[in-house]
Amino acid sequence: MAFSQVCSGDILHLNVGGKRFSTSRQTLTCVQDTFFTALLNGRISSLRDEKGSIFIDRDPEIFAVILNYLRTREINLKNVDIKSLRHEAEYYGISPLVRRLMLCEEMTQSTCGDVLFYGYLPPPCIPIQDPPPCNSVTQTEPTAVHVSRPGVSVRLDNQPGPSGIYENKVTGGENSQCSNGASNCDSVNYNNHQYVQSSINSYIQNRQPGHSRNSSMELRLSGNCSRSSQDLRGLQGRNGSGPNHSRAASLDLRHTRNSSADLNKMIRNDVGLVFSPSSSGWADPLRVQIIKAHHNWIVVAYAHFVVCYRLKDSSGWQQVFTSPHIEQCIERIAINAKMGTGCDASKMVAISYGSQVRLWGVSEDGNKTNVGTFNLHVRVEYLFFIGSQLVALSPSGKLGVWHAMTQHWQTQEVMTIASFDTAGSFLLLGCNNGCIYYIDMQKFPLRMKDNDLLVTELYRDPNNDPVTAISVYLTPKTNLCGNWIEIAYGTRSGSVRVIVQHPETVGHGPQLFQTFTVHQSPVTKVTLSEKYLVSVCCEYNHVRSWLVTRFRGMISTQPGSTPEASFKIVSLEAVEPCISQAVANDCGPFGEQDDEQVFVQKVVPETDQLFVRLASNGKRVCVIKAVDGSTVSAFCVHECEGSSRMGSRPRRFIFTGHSNGSIQMWDLTTALDLMYKNGSADKTNGGPTPEELLQLLDQCDLSNSLCSTPCMSPSPSLVAAARLKSTNVAFLNQLQDSDRSSSSN
Repeated sequence: MAFSQVCSGDILHLNVGGKRFSTSRQTLTCVQDTFFTALLNGRISSLRDEKGSIFIDRDPEIFAVILNYLRTREINLKNVDIKSLRHEAEYYGISPLVRRLMLCEEMTQSTCGDVLFYGYLPPPCIPIQDPPPCNSVTQTEPTAVHVSRPGVSVRLDNQPGPSGIYENKVTGGENSQCSNGASNCDSVNYNNHQYVQSSINSYIQNRQPGHSRNSSMELRLSGNCSRSSQDLRGLQGRNGSGPNHSRAASLDLRHTRNSSADLNKMIRNDVGLVFSPSSSGWADPLRVQIIKAHHNWIVVAYAHFVVCYRLKDSSGWQQVFTSPHIEQCIERIAINAKMGTGCDASKMVAISYGSQVRLWGVSEDGNKTNVGTFNLHVRVEYLFFIGSQLVALSPSGKLGVWHAMTQHWQTQEVMTIASFDTAGSFLLLGCNNGCIYYIDMQKFPLRMKDNDLLVTELYRDPNNDPVTAISVYLTPKTNLCGNWIEIAYGTRSGSVRVIVQHPETVGHGPQLFQTFTVHQSPVTKVTLSEKYLVSVCCEYNHVRSWLVTRFRGMISTQPGSTPEASFKIVSLEAVEPCISQAVANDCGPFGEQDDEQVFVQKVVPETDQLFVRLASNGKRVCVIKAVDGSTVSAFCVHECEGSSRMGSRPRRFIFTGHSNGSIQMWDLTTALDLMYKNGSADKTNGGPTPEELLQLLDQCDLSNSLCSTPCMSPSPSLVAAARLKSTNVAFLNQLQDSDRSSSSN
């Protein structure tokens, strides 16, 4: 292609974004294999303006910096954002400039994290699915009463197998292997699963460490597949690591910024070949789904297995338990790290998928006992422990309880459940009929007459409004006489009520103390603590807080509760979230009732940043950013017990699970201490600033139309966008319109 109209000899005339530049062909082509060499060689079609200059629709200010670099090899960063400059340099394909800008960014980033980073746990090994036994017959277990099967014990030796995977050697009853004489005991599904598992692990073992910070753009998966993780980093180092992980795990993460899109794409192709195309329920096997914690133990749920870690004073966090492969996708998990003296196992781990609940007992040295699999007959929405009792709830009104002492599993129909809370041994249920019921789990949970749970009505809303949120506060005197109870609850109409039961009201039940009608949408969360009452409604997590006045530990009417703050914890939802998305990314509030509580804000579905804010006023505590840049797929706030050493105190942590399977730990206690010491809490807004919000939204597809913008030029360092719900887009448009109107005024 000839450029006789735009060049005189070696002089070229360019129109970049409406601003004209003149330069030489030698300057533009001094770096090989760039946008300019392709443009001048005719490999890229060009546009010309009315004067015949080559038109390039890019930012002229940043182009001037890039052109000056091509001329002098010097970079002028005055009034130029490094990320924007790198974006344009990547578009133009100027590799030397991109590498220099990457180094500038590396000066402020570290894979060792900042002062709040506490530790890193690498992704675990994926367990191999056990082959089905010969002549196996599917059995349906009874749901009314279930007794644990003795003699079913499993020892996890965590020894590497031939493929480099730590295989769980199973001994005992129902998990024993087929005899050598049974040649046809392995089913076709098992062979298919082994093929996919071997493909996954062979890829992980054979991949080479890279040094590119650029993330792949090929991350959009069609169908109902879970979104691919942004990054899979440092996995080559885990094959040689043992099952124990120290507090500061050492991994070669320097400059490792390769994307896991290729891995996810390969897995999806293998799944499409092995299984039918209609099999669309595949989930990323290494993406962390849920994290739960109890005392000094945490349990991490992946798509088809769970892993437990424990904290020891001297050796830090250690992996102590890995479940066998679960065919169905895990939806809920629960852990109890202190079962008491009446149980054979000191820990209990439970999972649920669909209507099924599976329970294991785990000892300190890694032995596990299969307690049983139970059926609630409806999907399990909530799974948790109250003392040594495992409780499964469904909003439809189904309740299931496994009692550790009697080894019984029983289910019962109650009213449609809209909310619940626990306090000591009590389980309180807020129902759609406007009533609050309670069950005392410390007592024997069966009535001798009809084998029903002891479900007692505690209070009825004056307007029979459905109780959509509930919180119980046990005053210090509750432990003495058991009658000092304060309950805050929210309703579907947006009301927040506080009811109290003091010794003088024992014979009449709880009495209505105070009512707030500030929300215009259903209340989704409410928390009553020693100092504050916090409520959240469903209008983009709008939060209202009140300062609670107390006299001798009891809530006081003089002067009563005074308004403290009003703010939003905006968390945009994806169009097709996984079923555990809401549980794994619950914004809170988190913390003990006698301590400072916090919200954890995850603004967009696919992000590596979390904003930690005070629940009382919304002010910012800190910003957590993944040390390896991987997507935060789940998080949990938990306070671990202090060690036996003198001066040790409990510490609060934020555990973040990531799309590459790793767990990262952050010291929330230090963050709060630094905030109080330096007074660094954001005085205006604790959420993301407009600049931070725009940067986060760059990773999302905010368009709710079917048309696409042609000739897009996104930065290769950005990952594929996660599509947001149209309601989220409408909210963002509303914010934009309000900003425009305020600026015009």
